Amino acid sequence: MKRIIIYTISLFVALSVSASPTSTERWEMGNKAYIEGNYDKAIEEYQAILEGGEYSMKLYYNLANAYFKTGAIGKSILYYNKALRIAPSQEDIRHNLAIAEAQTKDRIAVIPEFFLNRWLRTVRNSMSCTAWSVMSLAAFGLLLAFALLFLLASRLRWRKAGFYGALCALLLFVAMTSFAVSSRNDMLLHEEAIVMGSAISVKSSPDRSATDLFVLHEGTKVKLLSEVDEWCEVVIADGKKGWTLKSNIEEI
Repeated sequence: MKRIIIYTISLFVALSVSASPTSTERWEMGNKAYIEGNYDKAIEEYQAILEGGEYSMKLYYNLANAYFKTGAIGKSILYYNKALRIAPSQEDIRHNLAIAEAQTKDRIAVIPEFFLNRWLRTVRNSMSCTAWSVMSLAAFGLLLAFALLFLLASRLRWRKAGFYGALCALLLFVAMTSFAVSSRNDMLLHEEAIVMGSAISVKSSPDRSATDLFVLHEGTKVKLLSEVDEWCEVVIADGKKGWTLKSNIEEI
């Protein structure tokens, strides 16, 4: 697998929350085990950190790499997607995710997307939620500065510059705030999942005796629509939908 990067910096930098000494030791032991080729041990240490309530893009990424090395394609795709939720602009994650997805059995045709929606999503994913938030605050600062120029300038040309500058800054503020909110929603909302079973049946209704509509294999991404008891309704990229047991999938 090409372009694998293992992060070996301290957990104080790697994790999004202050780390306890135990978590730091587990992080270091996990990285050491990965480098030595002991991928099961690395997974054990990384999972222990997650169970302690701590997470980060680097932790998800290292965990995905370790799962890939053990042949657990579904788990690796799951954690690459979790890492992308936090850092959508990271090309290394996308590269490794594409390699993992190429090893899945399902080849599902994607419904064509309107080019403007695709372009907007690409722009949004070029930076993280935090970066868009900072940019929106900067745009708001420019808006206030141009507004003051418009209100306080004595010359007409400066008032015009203030007016048009404030208008442009307002548009930038709205766009960047929208990207920040959309990116945050993607991080918080769990509307997608990855198939964990080697082969699962998707049924016509939430009933074990219902008709089998189609079969999905490990690593396939689905979108969650609704839930009924132990069942959830899913839809795949080509628009087909049906019901499967919650135990067959894991939310991103």
